[in-house]
Amino acid sequence: MMAQNEVGIAGIDVAKDKVDACLRALSQRQTFASTAEGRRALIRWLRKHKVGKAAMEASGGYERDWVKALRAAGIDVRIVDPKRVRSFARSAGRFAKNDPIDAEMIAWFAETFTDAPGQAGDAAREQLAQIVNARQSLLDLQTSLQNRSEHAAPEVVQKMQARLLKKIASEVAKLESAIAAMVKATAHFAELAEIIESVPGLGKITSAGLIAAMPELGQVSDNVVAAALLDVAPYDDDSGKRRGNRHIKGGRRKVRNLFYMACLGAATRHNPVLKAFYDRLIARGKEPKVALTACMRKLIVILNTMIARRRTWDPTFSAMS
Repeated sequence: MMAQNEVGIAGIDVAKDKVDACLRALSQRQTFASTAEGRRALIRWLRKHKVGKAAMEASGGYERDWVKALRAAGIDVRIVDPKRVRSFARSAGRFAKNDPIDAEMIAWFAETFTDAPGQAGDAAREQLAQIVNARQSLLDLQTSLQNRSEHAAPEVVQKMQARLLKKIASEVAKLESAIAAMVKATAHFAELAEIIESVPGLGKITSAGLIAAMPELGQVSDNVVAAALLDVAPYDDDSGKRRGNRHIKGGRRKVRNLFYMACLGAATRHNPVLKAFYDRLIARGKEPKVALTACMRKLIVILNTMIARRRTWDPTFSAMS
């Protein structure tokens, strides 16, 4: 709850050509153009009203210049989960949606859930995330082309696909080298990578993905929160006497997919501790995907503890989750 003399947090809805900002406590709203002058105007407006905090959603990269400018001006910016903000709006009975309303909902959400996970400022981490995401986009394109090449096509098309696949493989290798170089050259990344990669089954790319997309690892004390960040925390679906299946919801899809593939290898081949856990679940009749999700949850909780304690892998950590 805000004290009466506090302005609160500015909610900022980002679009391609402009942003809408809202100060709920003052009933103030304003629109700013996506230009250098627009960013300076927003900063002047926030300073005029003595606002030192802002929240915004990730908007496909359009938010980056705004985040950079605000943080350079000493304004604390949190990147909040769009799905949680929208669910919060619906729970409050706010079904209408436009940019000014979205800005208000972002502000209200950030004021209400002051401890909700958000991504703090780290220019190096944001750059690493862009490289990791670019690599994944190339892999998605590679998979799409490989699937097409399985079907009969004229020779000229087959040759084109082969050239593209060769080029994509080359570019993926370059990005992986860039990722490795950046992690090695950045002290806090290198420290985290050493811890994460000490886990049997987790390699450099998985490590970089976790570093880039989950800066909260090692900082959250609640195991459920750590699992929810990755979307491997199952939620109840019960009502009265009905007991529904538990489902995972929310989380960060890109890093979850990356972690899924790494955990698949760890749980079935490379990590004796995780494999034993996976085998026990299968023996108890769990579906393979359910068992693997449980392994993902177990491992992300272990990683959270390892990073918090700055300790490398030890099989006894299996008792932590």
